[in-house]
Amino acid sequence: MSLLQEGAKAPLFEAVDQDGETVRLSDYLGKKVVLYFYPKDDTPGCTKEACAFRDNFPKFKQIGVEVLGVSVDSEKRHKKFAEKYDLPFRLVVDEEKTIVQDYGVWGLKKFMGREYMGTNRVTYLIGENGTIEHVWPKVKPAAHADELLEYLQTGT
Repeated sequence: MSLLQEGAKAPLFEAVDQDGETVRLSDYLGKKVVLYFYPKDDTPGCTKEACAFRDNFPKFKQIGVEVLGVSVDSEKRHKKFAEKYDLPFRLVVDEEKTIVQDYGVWGLKKFMGREYMGTNRVTYLIGENGTIEHVWPKVKPAAHADELLEYLQTGT
């Protein structure tokens, strides 16, 4: 796993969201984007993280920041997850694992002594000009949305 560094150009992508609508990163130029990668829809940590973004979503909108979640789950799983928890932001489908690989978040993971390949929980803040402004390589799901808002408001 080799994460992108601050100042690097954010890799462009085109995919679909939970509603089958096309999502292009290039459509967000001129806005800040929180691009958060998570392992799997409707699992405890991922649900905590998504619900924290949901609960803080009005604050992100108020300061003009878009939120996009990315996992390798299917459109159908994303839709079910978004509907179950009333998620107001887009969940990007990456079944081909192109985006997770381009952003360096696909890698070896360990769980209960077992090793496997999967998506690491990483968040990128992409600036208005399309470059990586900040990287959070280790994320605490429940507190992450607050951490991001604090960074966006204070720069620290």
